[in-house]
Amino acid sequence: MHRGVISIALLVGATWALAQRMEDNFFIPPDHPAIQYLTRPANDAVARLGKRMDAGQVKLTSAPNGLGYLPSVLKELGINVDSQVLVFSKTSTQAEKINPQRPRAIYFNDDVSVGFVRDSDVLEFTALDPQQGVKLYVLANSAKPEFARSEGCLRCHQGAITLGVPGLFVSSIHPASNEARAMHGSSYVTDQRTPLSERWGGWYVTGTHGSQYHLGNNLNLVDPVRPGPPNRDGTQNVTSLEGKFDATKYLAATSDIVALMTLEHQTRITNLMIRIGWDARIAQQERKTDAATRNLINSEIDEMVKYMLFADEAPLKGPVTGVSTFSKTFPQRGPRDAQGRSLRDFDLKNRLFRYPLSYMIYSAAFDGMPDTVRERVYQRLNEVLTGKDRGKDFAGMSDADRAAVLAIVKATKKNLPPNWGI
Repeated sequence: MHRGVISIALLVGATWALAQRMEDNFFIPPDHPAIQYLTRPANDAVARLGKRMDAGQVKLTSAPNGLGYLPSVLKELGINVDSQVLVFSKTSTQAEKINPQRPRAIYFNDDVSVGFVRDSDVLEFTALDPQQGVKLYVLANSAKPEFARSEGCLRCHQGAITLGVPGLFVSSIHPASNEARAMHGSSYVTDQRTPLSERWGGWYVTGTHGSQYHLGNNLNLVDPVRPGPPNRDGTQNVTSLEGKFDATKYLAATSDIVALMTLEHQTRITNLMIRIGWDARIAQQERKTDAATRNLINSEIDEMVKYMLFADEAPLKGPVTGVSTFSKTFPQRGPRDAQGRSLRDFDLKNRLFRYPLSYMIYSAAFDGMPDTVRERVYQRLNEVLTGKDRGKDFAGMSDADRAAVLAIVKATKKNLPPNWGI
């Protein structure tokens, strides 16, 4: 698991303290009576696979070439190989085994991510539980494989960078000479709000993006504590990683730019859904029904709705094209309306997705939020998409986009509130 963003301290000591920014939120103790993260039975894809293995319904097979159980477990979890992204910075508990010649591979779908380090004894997993949030596991490369919880990873996977709950993040190392980041340490979290010019330091990136530039493929950015200088020579519009490392030791030879952008979007929306759900459950358990509590949770919901609708997305300055099949297989997962439209359809010219509403509205985590939260989210989405809310946060959303998203959701999302979209 990630060692984390070094410049941001882990915030501890408060059971339910909220600040002006979600990133300033305090850590919530996982053992809070309303949460019981460590003791309640897990309900996620990895836990379910483990139960099937224990019952003898599934048997993982080990692959040659040092891949171990990776291909078998990806198949069982429904994760496509074309989602592979590669990070070579030393931002993992297995940092000593990671470098530009031996990058760490990450594969993901909506609910699970799998980390693969060459010559490691374990595979690393994050799995999204609809109620509890992100669960952390390892799978040993042994004769009798079984999943084990890995709560030690919470040292970095629960803190300010994950909104105070067990969560996910993508981090980027910036060059040592970048004065704009001099006061913020050498590593920072990136998501859809981050300009491409500040993304992917310490990552391989394959794909084309025209005159736009990013920090990927710069082999000086290995150590987040002592990063090297900036370097764009041969790092931009890279379509092949040939010669950089032995790609035959991996399932694919790509670290797709579109997959990276999708993963970045998904990490923050996942953390937002879980954080707001935890806050609402704690408020309910502690019987906090005062106006201040409601206003705080509503402000968090507003922030999530803004992110779901991509209102804060950094615009693309030109077309982006991946080199793997991810750009084709991801949209195929649908669902689609009668006109063939899906929230998973990519734009990749001016923005990431063609229709600006997160596909994570279909996730079990969205449906698993407390009823009061989910109802408020639907209300806010309805206000924006029907044009009742034309405030500055959503001024950039066209009427055509509002109408298209509204129609897609009405046709594809189950259990919408009565009269939603009116």
